[in-house]
Amino acid sequence: MFNVQCSIGVAYAQWNNDSTEMDSYGRYRVGGYGEILGQFKNYGINRFNGTAQGNSDFKRNTISIPRLVLAGDYKFNKHWNLGVEVEFEAGGTGTAYEIENTENGEYETEVEKGGEVALEQFHLTYRLNNAFMVRVGHQIVPVGLTNTHHEPINFFGTVRPEGETTLLPSTWHETGISFLGELGRKWASFDYQFMIVGGLNANGFDRNTWVASGKQGFFEVDNFTSPAYVARINYRGVPGLRLGASVYHVHNAAANSDKPQTYTFNVPVTIWSVDAQYRHRYFTVRGNILSGNIGNSSLLTAKNNRLSNKSPYSRLAPIAERGVSYGVEAGLNLKTFMKNGKYLDFVPFVRYEYYNPQEKVIVDANNLKGADDRLKTQMWVAGLNYRPIPNIIIKADYTVRRIGNGKYKSENEFGLGVAYVGWFLKH
Repeated sequence: MFNVQCSIGVAYAQWNNDSTEMDSYGRYRVGGYGEILGQFKNYGINRFNGTAQGNSDFKRNTISIPRLVLAGDYKFNKHWNLGVEVEFEAGGTGTAYEIENTENGEYETEVEKGGEVALEQFHLTYRLNNAFMVRVGHQIVPVGLTNTHHEPINFFGTVRPEGETTLLPSTWHETGISFLGELGRKWASFDYQFMIVGGLNANGFDRNTWVASGKQGFFEVDNFTSPAYVARINYRGVPGLRLGASVYHVHNAAANSDKPQTYTFNVPVTIWSVDAQYRHRYFTVRGNILSGNIGNSSLLTAKNNRLSNKSPYSRLAPIAERGVSYGVEAGLNLKTFMKNGKYLDFVPFVRYEYYNPQEKVIVDANNLKGADDRLKTQMWVAGLNYRPIPNIIIKADYTVRRIGNGKYKSENEFGLGVAYVGWFLKH
């Protein structure tokens, strides 16, 4: 039994936050990326509703448009820059929730949806010099490897690395202020970013996704009672090498809940990650480690179990104190070994991941359940990337997930994909 996954993606070389990218155009640029995804699977839709051995044996095929992104930059002058990115996800239209205080605080859905239209980035940047810039608005939260480099050309597989996108929002974007820039030169070259943005909402933390579903955005405004503090630093002093580290902290995610009276205790959240990438003429290697802690997780489990049935949150329990994800991928650049390599741009690759949103669960009087091994996932991905032209990438891969250290049935997929990358207008 096997699962075939067909992915056609659209990708573009996303501008970075550094001054080099800001200097790469004159007045404006407009671009975008997107993906088309088809999947052919040998397992059911819910690992928890299957048999005692895990997911059910069920062949099913799907096709979708995971995302289409339109993006642009505009320079008002040498100091001020505007950046915008709009994402159309799953071909949908979006939805909005309201709390009707006149109806005992119940949730109401304003618009039905099949997908989402989201303002992924909208920010103004003031650039004093290369070493210091200030950015205000809606922007990417640079925690982990994938959020900062989420375009399809920045990972080998037909879909984004599964561990990070399970534990964290993806793409993670919040509104606030950040300070960023580049320091040093040559072998001592660094770039940094420090942010104060809207924090996670403890209402959304659950068994399957750890903190990922705690991203705010259901309502017209986000709670800013307990903001998040984010820091990231990258070392780029060796050609082709990027070493990164990031940390995220919100003092009390409970204070950002939909209804202030929901929690009578604090829920501090700290997330950290380290990642690396090395691009060589002959190969590319990437890897990352991500983990963190949720304070008072057992109290939170007990309280979230009693959230309204009409709320937009899953209420799946228990919520783990700690989640973890790590992975590494490597690709071999075959064109460098070929005489006519520019026409044969093939990159075979392999990727390994481990992730578990219930790496550590507190069992006590508030939470009588331990961790569920069906969330403990090891996966191998092997495949091939091909670029017929620099802006288009065609992908194929095969994935095997090993569940609960082999205690449950494995889940298998095979994938085919295409991605495009480009700025359409640039001046």
